[in-house]
Amino acid sequence: MRRADRLLQIVQALRRHRGPVTAQTLADELEVSRRTIYRDMLDLQASLVPIEGEAGVGYVLRPGYDLPPLMFTVEEVEAIVLGARLARDRGDAGITRAADDVLAKVSAVLPSPLAAVLERSALLVPSRTAGETAFGPHLAALRRAVRERSRLRISYADEAGIVTDRVVWPLALLFFSRVTLLGAWCEMRTAYRFFRTDRIKGPENTGKRFDARNGALLEELMTSDCPPS
Repeated sequence: MRRADRLLQIVQALRRHRGPVTAQTLADELEVSRRTIYRDMLDLQASLVPIEGEAGVGYVLRPGYDLPPLMFTVEEVEAIVLGARLARDRGDAGITRAADDVLAKVSAVLPSPLAAVLERSALLVPSRTAGETAFGPHLAALRRAVRERSRLRISYADEAGIVTDRVVWPLALLFFSRVTLLGAWCEMRTAYRFFRTDRIKGPENTGKRFDARNGALLEELMTSDCPPS
C-alpha cells in the first residue's frame, strides 16, 4: 500500500469511530506495525490534520474535518491551480467551465492556509491574443471522440492548403502553447499521424468504435517517428 493511501485510510478509520482509537487497532486494520502508525500520526498532525491524542491513549479526529490536507500539499495546490488555468486557456468551452468548477470546489473545502495558497497563486497563464484560434472550433468533438474511442471522418487541410478526406482513430490530444495536435491512426495512410486541430474541418462520428488495445496504440503513437500531417 502506498504511504499516501495509508494516511488517507487512517483518517477514514478515525471518522468511523466515535471514541479514541488505539494505535494497535489501526495497526491491525491496516496490517502495519504500531511504530508505523505512531510515525504516520505525527506526520498527519504536522500536516494540520486535527487529530487529538497520543501514543498509549488513543486518537480522535475532531468533528467537522473534511478534506485531508495530506491529499494537497502546497505544491499540489499550485499544480491544481496551474493545471486548471492551462486547461481554461487551452481547452474548449466545456473544459473551461470544468476548470473553473474544479477551482471553486477545491477552494470550498481546503483548510484556510491552503485556500489562501490557491487564491493568491502567482502561477499565471497569459491569455491568448484576441482572435487567436490556433486550436480550431472542433476541440470538444475531438476530445469526446478520444474519450469514447470513436472513429472519425474528417476533412484535413495540410500546410499547402490541400484538403483530403480521411477516417482516423483519435488516440490523444496534445496541447502545446500555440497549437493543439490530434494524434491518431490514419486509415488512408495506414500509419500514425499528428493533425493540427485548427486544420480539421467538419469531424463526423462514423458510429463505429476502434479497439485501443488497452493503451497499446497510444504508446505506439507516442514512440513513433510519424511526422505532422
